[in-house]
Parts: sequence; C-alpha cells; structure tokens
Amino acid sequence: MDNKKPVTAAQKALGDFAPKLVELTDDVLFGDVWERPQLSKRDRSLITCAALVATGKTEQMAFHFPRAIENGVTQEDLVELITHLAFYVGWPNAMSAISRAKELLAKSQP
Repeated sequence: MDNKKPVTAAQKALGDFAPKLVELTDDVLFGDVWERPQLSKRDRSLITCAALVATGKTEQMAFHFPRAIENGVTQEDLVELITHLAFYVGWPNAMSAISRAKELLAKSQP
C-alpha cells in the first residue's frame, strides 16, 4: 500500500532547494496552524491577507488572495479589507495590494 502524501505546491516549487522550509510549511503551517479549530479558515484568510497587505508582501498575495476566496472571503471583503488598512498601514501598501488583488481576482473570474 502506498502511503505517500500528494506532492504540494511548496514541494514542487522549492522542495529540491529548501526541503526543511517546505516540510515546515506543509506540516506545521498548513498541517497544524491552518487546521486549528479556534478560528475558521475564512478568518485565518482575512488575518493572513491583512498581514500581507500591512507588510507589503505582494508576491505572497498570489497564493493567499485566491485561497481566501476559496475559504469564503468575497472579493468585496478583500477590497474593503485593503481600503480599511490604507489608513493604518500606509497608502502605498494599500495601492500595491489593490492592484495585485485586481490582477489576481480578474484571473479567477469565470
């Protein structure tokens, strides 16, 4: 019997270059932290997206914004989150995030 787990996106992208980081990403971050019942995945997505906007991590938004939609966050929620954060984390971070959101969410529309 084959007990191998499916190959994750992190393994495909970085597994041969940074195997320990990928292991921690898969097992700890997504296997434990994201699965804890104390917060819904929708709430975790909102928090994660807010953190990415606040820190200007636009590259990571490519994964987390569409995932937020999968977890029940609406496009309107994301736009409002970014608009709200503009006054707390800076206009440039908000403008970069909203541009990235527009690009990413346009791709996910049917």
